[in-house]
Amino acid sequence: NKIYTMEIKKFVGEFAEQFEDTPVENFKAETIFRDTAEWDSLIALSIIALADDEYSVKLTGDDIRSAITINDIFNIIKAKQG
Repeated sequence: NKIYTMEIKKFVGEFAEQFEDTPVENFKAETIFRDTAEWDSLIALSIIALADDEYSVKLTGDDIRSAITINDIFNIIKAKQG
């Protein structure tokens, strides 16, 4: 699905922007974000804020914990949008 592909690419870029020291090209939809050396609770909070600001979705800590890949986070956001 072309629209989904464009949306996930945009989201991966927005997700990657939350990391200061990790190059954007290190991030793909299937990236296991917790494996990134820079991942911490502050970045998790940034992702929650990103979901709220850009997608009007309230992500929870449980949502982040249940997700493995960036694509999982994206799918949680899409599901909460209805």
